[in-house]
Formats: sequence, structure tokens, C-alpha cells
Amino acid sequence: MQRLTVDHKTTYRYLNPVSFGEHRMMFRPRDSHDLRLLDASLSVSPQADIRWFHDVFGNSVAVASFSGMADTLHLESRIVLDRYPLDTPEFPIEDYARTIPFSYPANEVPDLGRTIERHYPDPERRVTEWTRRFLGAGTGGIDTEIFLTSVTQAIKQEFDYAERHEPGVQTPVETLNLGSGTCRDYALFMMEAVRSVGLAARFVSGYLYDPALDGGQSDIVGAGSTHAWVQVYLPGAGWVEFDPTNGSFGGFNLVPIAVAREPEQAVPVSGSFSGAPEDFLGLEIDVSVRAQQVLSGAA
Repeated sequence: MQRLTVDHKTTYRYLNPVSFGEHRMMFRPRDSHDLRLLDASLSVSPQADIRWFHDVFGNSVAVASFSGMADTLHLESRIVLDRYPLDTPEFPIEDYARTIPFSYPANEVPDLGRTIERHYPDPERRVTEWTRRFLGAGTGGIDTEIFLTSVTQAIKQEFDYAERHEPGVQTPVETLNLGSGTCRDYALFMMEAVRSVGLAARFVSGYLYDPALDGGQSDIVGAGSTHAWVQVYLPGAGWVEFDPTNGSFGGFNLVPIAVAREPEQAVPVSGSFSGAPEDFLGLEIDVSVRAQQVLSGAA
């Protein structure tokens, strides 16, 4: 078990006081068999009315409504949680889904819906052809787990990680042309790659725990900010985590906050302000994920 504390601070600065539209925040995870939320707090400055709701995917969303004006907007979230990751993840995939291609059960297809469909143009089939390298040359299909881990690790090995703080994502073709991207670009690229062979995939936004922050050894990429990765639906195993930024799978160091069909549906913070465009001075994001030792027998 890991007990993790996640501090997430977002600060917007303006040249002159501005008024704010509603701001939508996704900071709070959902309890599950592998994640137990122990404590959560959210503070907003200037003062705002906050309401909560669950979106179409079941994510927990906070909406802040402001009445005053200010030259600084500060959002601060802290969550404390227990994670129960598997050290050596195993995929108990149903026999019929152990090799690609396979078909999802008819009763699950309506619920998987558009997570199976490709969403971005690939007119020259470049993403498709990049993916087909991992299917092998034979006619008997390729092992599903080998295919997915190969794609995950190839993205890490073949693309250069480049931090980018501007909102939005590159299209999969843009990422392939540039040979670089951020974690969210990699996640979208992998989603479209595995969808090209008929697999259901969805985008995950959350946090990444790097053991090096607590004195351990690691070569983790993407800590210190929000992180993005992919979940692929495998019959028998369910939604399985794949982190193409780090070439890993199973989610041992990942804290999922929001899942969605598209990246823009899982943005941690979104909102607007009323003022002159030149009033916006910049955005600062500070994320810390640290482990806490739990005494034996402690809850």
C-alpha cells in the first residue's frame, strides 16, 4: 500500500483586476478497490461559491462562481489517499481476447461506445502503419499483452519528451511528424493507435508519484505537474493503465483523477476571465506528490 499526499496549486496573474467566469476543477479522485480517499480540501481565492457534480463519465467536478474582481486567482487542492497498486500486474484476459484481433462482447459494445472509434484524421494512414509494426507478419494474430506493452514502450523510446504549458493537445499525426510531445500528446497518440486495431481506449488525467522525490531511485518523466496516460479495456481485466510517457503499465505510481473519451473532457482546470487580453500575465502550476510511511496496522 502507498499513502500519498498530493498538493496542487494553480495561480493565474493579471496586470489589472479582472472578473472571472465559472471555473471548472477536477482535483478529487473516486474511491475504488485500488484507491481510498482519506482527506480532501479545496481553497479558492478570491472567494467563490463552489458546487459539486458528477460529469457524464462519473468524474467529480467542482465549479467555482465568483462575484468580485481580482488581479490574482489562486486554486489550491490537497488530497490524501491510499493506493493499492500491484507490483507485478497481471492481465487476466479472457481467452478469446488474448490475441488481436478480437471482438468485444455484444452486450459491452454499446457501453464502450465511441471509446473504440478513432477521433482524428489519418488520411495517409501514418498512425495506422506505425501501429501495424507491432502486429507481426503472421496471420494468427499477436498476443494482446505483448502488443500493448510494445506500443507503450515504443512511444517512450521513439519520441522525445517536450514540456509544453499551452492548453490543448497535438493531433496524433502532428506528434508523429514532430517526433515529440508532452504526456497528454503521447496519451492521445496511443489511444488512436490502439483504436486503429479495434481496442477501446480512454484518456486519464491525474498525478504521477516519483520515488526519487522521497529519496528513491527512478527515471520517471513527468512528475511535478499533472500527468496523462491511457486506459485500455481488456475483457476479463477491465480498464488497464498504460503510461506511454514512461513506457510502463499497471499504474503502480499513478493517481487517476479523471477519465474521459477525449483529452479536453479531462482538463484539471478550465475557466474564463473578462478583461483586456494583455491583462493576462501568466499561469503557475505547482504539483507535489509525496509518499507517507504508514505504521503497520494503521488504517
